[in-house]
Amino acid sequence: MSFDFKKEYKEFYLPPKKPSIVTVPAMNYIAVRGKGNPNDENSEYKTGIWLLYGIAFTIKMSYKGNHKMDGYFQYVVPPLEGFWWQEGITGIDYNHKEDFNFISVIRLPDFVTREEFQWAVEEASKKKKTDFSKVEYLTYNEGECVQCMHIGPFDEEPKTIAAMHEYAQQQGYELDITDTRYHHEIYLSDPRRCDVEKLKTVVRHPVKKII
Repeated sequence: MSFDFKKEYKEFYLPPKKPSIVTVPAMNYIAVRGKGNPNDENSEYKTGIWLLYGIAFTIKMSYKGNHKMDGYFQYVVPPLEGFWWQEGITGIDYNHKEDFNFISVIRLPDFVTREEFQWAVEEASKKKKTDFSKVEYLTYNEGECVQCMHIGPFDEEPKTIAAMHEYAQQQGYELDITDTRYHHEIYLSDPRRCDVEKLKTVVRHPVKKII
């Protein structure tokens, strides 16, 4: 049976609908950076996602070819995630999506080294005749966060976020969004195939203890 990160690490991918505090360890990701409204037809966001999955499936299916990765095991490609921010504000202003900056990511299994990642970039570029050089190998240590499962449209996230911040304060934490700690979303539903009212998104914000 293929290893499923969502099932094996439920504390990170399947949190309850009520806020909770979690400490997220360093993880390795396939990453693409960009700017602008993700809903625009020819957005950097949509192009970036295509690039991410191109690398993700090159690595996943590598066992069928001649290139063998040490420690490889069969697994389900983890869900798409996104780190989001806007210059000059703390948090997210959903009314000005054109100002979004983002890092779209997909988690990598630990057996994928930087060298194996580079092989995948070169292999995907060759097979798909596309430039994958924009894709990077990112190690990110998220640390202490408050998180919650959000059900429904993305634009209704502020309600969930308000509950998260209130809970964090009750537990002795304060918001710690900075230039290196971001609003984080993990997408468990495909909006193309799911009723918008049933979309499942993990929303996560960095926090620190109030001194």
